[in-house]
Amino acid sequence: MTTRVAVIGLGSIAGEHLSAYQKNPQAELVAVCDIDLERAKARADEYGTRATGNVEEILSDAEIDAVSVCVPNTVHAQIAEAALRAGKDVLVEKPMTVTVSEAEALVRAVEETGQALQVGYVRRYAPNALVTKRFLDAGEFGDIYSARATLLRTAGNPGGWFGDVELSGGGPLIDLGVHIIDLCWYLMGMPKAVSASGATFAPLGARDNIQNLTRYKAASAARPNTVEDYATAQIRFDNGAVLDVDTSFSLHARNEISVRIHGDKGGAEIEPELLMVTERHDTLLHIQPQIDSLGFDFKVGFANQIDHFLKIVRREIPADATAEQGLEMARILTAIYESAKTGSEVKITR
Repeated sequence: MTTRVAVIGLGSIAGEHLSAYQKNPQAELVAVCDIDLERAKARADEYGTRATGNVEEILSDAEIDAVSVCVPNTVHAQIAEAALRAGKDVLVEKPMTVTVSEAEALVRAVEETGQALQVGYVRRYAPNALVTKRFLDAGEFGDIYSARATLLRTAGNPGGWFGDVELSGGGPLIDLGVHIIDLCWYLMGMPKAVSASGATFAPLGARDNIQNLTRYKAASAARPNTVEDYATAQIRFDNGAVLDVDTSFSLHARNEISVRIHGDKGGAEIEPELLMVTERHDTLLHIQPQIDSLGFDFKVGFANQIDHFLKIVRREIPADATAEQGLEMARILTAIYESAKTGSEVKITR
């Protein structure tokens, strides 16, 4: 039997969910929902399903098994919890929530309902990350003690709700940084975060004056800009490991992505291209696996993530990007923003 799914929120990222569900033989896309009913109708026509502007209509439909929640960040928790309590399994886009208290409420909702919640950490499911994880689990790199992640856009504020702190909860740290923080943390074995030190800057703004450059933009034409341009942080963990992060929407620098982990037996560059570094017989080795996608393959990553979620819904496997992990991310992001505000390192308490 196929899993009957609905997608709530139909901005840019929803297109990846819709396409992946439509192509997966284990899924039946039965409904789409957005407060912009005309946009919902357009998506419904495109994917051959029904449209609604009312979330409650989706949640009260007993024939819908699961939902993807693709709404702005500050509404994630409200809709995800309502879906869980309505008996739906939930795939919620990252970040799971923008506050620790909301994340704690979602952990309780999962425990109380028995429904599954999976956070949309799509980079975990790209081939370069899957291969790296297999090598890590086999002990090829030893103990991971350091990681460094960079995702910089020189002029990449998407606008729409992404630039509105009241809807996004933050800027590049909470939008882009969450991806690379999670990927590193996941590959490091998910140690407990104990403190964070960070700084944020906003001298450049959305840079809408820039011409002759095609940029990713949100579905909305609105261009607010009340979020940071650039964020940098160091996260410390209970096992002594550290993670350094830099991320931006606007920065006088080249566009850049780099994700690296370092262990006592070897290390890996996961982005921009997978490369493993180790030594044998007193000789340094650079090893590049022969796989289809050495970097992050957007389409394959989403297809794998949706296939993985459908297996969770069918109870073939448990959720593995859990509400508890979403809670840990909320603690980390909150601590970084608090550190940036106070100018001091912030301890992460539980």
